Amino acid sequence: MTDYAIVEHGGKQYRVSPGDELLVERTQPDLKKGDNLLFEKVMLVSQGDAVRVGQPTVEGVVVRGQVVAPVRGDKIIVFKKKRRKGYKKTQGHRQDYYKVRVEAIEA
Repeated sequence: MTDYAIVEHGGKQYRVSPGDELLVERTQPDLKKGDNLLFEKVMLVSQGDAVRVGQPTVEGVVVRGQVVAPVRGDKIIVFKKKRRKGYKKTQGHRQDYYKVRVEAIEA
């Protein structure tokens, strides 16, 4: 059995294990490569055969991660139009992310 946890960050939930790399939304500005990022909203922790489920979070458990790189996502096109009114508007958006390596689940 591998140890894993389910954490919430930026309104999304992720299943993480030590050594995993994941893209999370950039909620804290100005973190650089090598900075630590704590995931404090831990919903579930599995260690061996023991599983602890939070109501809504598990108390006293944090997941420690390290920023690998700040990255930007792909560009998406936002297009608005009202038919027969001559109105159309095009915008682009690129979301900022952090690529994070999960170091440890501290229970």
